[in-house]
Amino acid sequence: MAEKRKIKVLVIDDSIVVRRMLSRILNDDPEIEVVDTAENPYDAEGKILKQNPDVLTLDIEMPKMDGLTFLKILMEKRPMPVVVMSSLSQQGSSQAMEALQLGAIDVLAKPYGPYSVGNVGPQLIEKVKAAAISRMRPRIRPASGSTPVASNGKERTPEERSRAMQAAHIRAASQKKVETLEPISTRFHSRQVVLLGASTGGTEALKEVLIKLPPQMPGICIVQHIPPYFSKAFADRLDTLCALHVKEAEDGDIVEPGKVLIAPGDYHMLLKWDTTRYKVVLKQGPMVWHQRPAVDILFKTAAECAGKYATAALLTGMGKDGAEGLLKLKEQGATTYAQDEATCVVFGMPKTAMELGAAKEMLPLPKIAPALLNDVARKF
Repeated sequence: MAEKRKIKVLVIDDSIVVRRMLSRILNDDPEIEVVDTAENPYDAEGKILKQNPDVLTLDIEMPKMDGLTFLKILMEKRPMPVVVMSSLSQQGSSQAMEALQLGAIDVLAKPYGPYSVGNVGPQLIEKVKAAAISRMRPRIRPASGSTPVASNGKERTPEERSRAMQAAHIRAASQKKVETLEPISTRFHSRQVVLLGASTGGTEALKEVLIKLPPQMPGICIVQHIPPYFSKAFADRLDTLCALHVKEAEDGDIVEPGKVLIAPGDYHMLLKWDTTRYKVVLKQGPMVWHQRPAVDILFKTAAECAGKYATAALLTGMGKDGAEGLLKLKEQGATTYAQDEATCVVFGMPKTAMELGAAKEMLPLPKIAPALLNDVARKF
């Protein structure tokens, strides 16, 4: 029997310490081989052509050319799976969200400071493996004025890029008014709730679902596999794009119509019924399916307290998290959906849900928002 080909990885980081650290972590896995490293994008260009890697790990903050500029150019000229490494700062988190929007498959905190190598190692391996089997999303070309290079051929300064990002957000905000679906109902049962779970590729998939939904919706709770600190930047970004109010959940937050609560990185989010309303409870506790937050925790607690009043969807992601919880919801009378293979970046979690018979229907991503809207409108 032929030996399985290893996943070839090119590590790009300006720090030799980090390059060695990431290489050691990845090479320790028998299914992965770091074929080379590069200290900056210019160094990486020739090595990409020579080594033809399956996956890149890319630092965002580098001299000569920053990671975001390189990522924009890469996705224009040679799209390939990229796992972005970013600092835990507010700026790093915002840049990580932009990287995902540009086409990066996933994001991970750099292994230093409060986020140690022990935290990063298993997650880096998992994200690289997910990236290697991912389906690249069709890339939308930057709108005029948002390209990484100025008209004089020079790279944009951080100030110029910031202005371009703001302009892009304004354009996106205007587009969302066109894309938002018309509300079917403005009144809902007090126990109705919408639940969404996602992993690899989920940040953009969730955006596509949420920007289509009107504010006239029951409360929505979301678990996206995402590192600490990045979850707030993700929620804040969605809040600027959606008609719904989106925020990173805090312990004890009330689930209300028109509001979306996103589980913070490194905390499980549980749903509880508190006499007359739902609230969320945040706990750390053991990881589930190597994840914290875990979709299964949200879905299983919702099955207990929401049951038939819930509408749930499991979106793109590697692994099995969420499938058992979706089945519990279905068994309690909830309406359950899963994203189909053709539109998933990684068809892992929805595939497991399909195999368990947990989803009432498999849907392409563009049809999930209308399905959610129709279901909550016709219930009760």
